[in-house]
Amino acid sequence: MKLYALILGVSLLPAVGLCQKIVAPGSRDINTNYIKPEKSLYTVYYVKDTSWVKQGSLTYDIVAANNQLTLTNTYIPKDNAWTSIRTTVADAKTLQSIRYASEGKETKLNINFGETITGNYYSKKTKKEKKINLQPTKSFIDFNWTDHMITTLPLDVGYKARIPQFYYNSESNIFIEDYTIKEVKSYSYGSPKTGKHDTWLITLLEESTGAIYNYVVDKKDRRLWQREMSMGNGKWEITVNEELDYQPIKNRFDKEQSARQIAKGSSVIIGTAYARSNSGKKLGGLVNTAKKQYAPKGTEITLFPNSAYYEEWLEVNKKIRKQKKMPEVPLTPDFGYGIKKAKVYDDQGHFEFADLMPGNYVIMASFDFTNSYNYSYVSGYTNYYNYWGYTGSTTNYGTARSSYVDKANIEKRVTIDKDGEKKEINLKEM
Repeated sequence: MKLYALILGVSLLPAVGLCQKIVAPGSRDINTNYIKPEKSLYTVYYVKDTSWVKQGSLTYDIVAANNQLTLTNTYIPKDNAWTSIRTTVADAKTLQSIRYASEGKETKLNINFGETITGNYYSKKTKKEKKINLQPTKSFIDFNWTDHMITTLPLDVGYKARIPQFYYNSESNIFIEDYTIKEVKSYSYGSPKTGKHDTWLITLLEESTGAIYNYVVDKKDRRLWQREMSMGNGKWEITVNEELDYQPIKNRFDKEQSARQIAKGSSVIIGTAYARSNSGKKLGGLVNTAKKQYAPKGTEITLFPNSAYYEEWLEVNKKIRKQKKMPEVPLTPDFGYGIKKAKVYDDQGHFEFADLMPGNYVIMASFDFTNSYNYSYVSGYTNYYNYWGYTGSTTNYGTARSSYVDKANIEKRVTIDKDGEKKEINLKEM
């Protein structure tokens, strides 16, 4: 998947106006109806210039119950070496923080919010526990809710606000910091799965450090498409929505059944893969007289069980190609569990598959072959003269033979009716 960072150059004012609107729990600007109980998946990248390096995956799981919203944030690095889990609970109407718990690679934290913030912090490295007792001086948003709170605001061109955010750091006495929405503007976001979307692009300033956050939020359903966080020296952390809810194929793929079908039977398919010589271009001449162009030795042949899922996948992508509005739908990653490979083992295009159960199969091959053809060309002219001069000429023609490389792409459906059957097929391109 090819992605492009927004990475804005923002001219920042040295101070925030004293009359800046404050957005905190209970603010009229917060509309929690935009926060949907659902699970969403994001991929996290470190980006510099045109280099995108995957760091891991981030899952948001939101549950609504008893007038509360519970957000579980799970981060898994790309090497799966550890997992960070954060769970935060807030009032379903106001986003007032109630409690928070997290456990990561090096720390464990539990917090209860109220007029006094209490809890405990544990360092796995030092094996020491620290009691938490804090007195907040103003209302705040728990930093874990910031990404979703941004989507609840009355976003529009020119909208600005100031957001007090709570973040606990065991080495700092400052636990509430201000963030400012510096700019909101329209933006067209391109999803590799569902095409273009009209969105808001929100630029957020962390006032204490000058760090910049960019949010891409859908205008229609308030989906958070992408978040960017500046890291200094031209480097950005970019988090991209993977659209877990995008399911254009209604039929489900059964990987267990597909895996059994290609390995637990006693039927066999043997075949010959070839292209007809007239499958290519004629180029104004006669194609060669060879009846078959066999798949070269070593050509890979692919077999997999046909299914309602695969047939629907073909139909859906056919419609997408016709409409030319969005990218084609990829096969599910599980599809590979039902694929079997074989290779042509001689110079006559022969291949074979064994251990197959009864059922309908799709067999595919793709290979290059050489076609040759005759053609004529003008080799010169013969001029005629008499006593009075030039009287005319005739054109002389020659013949020659040439060749070109063509490609055969072959797909065939084959049905095995009973276990133990031996099926012989010709895998040919006509």
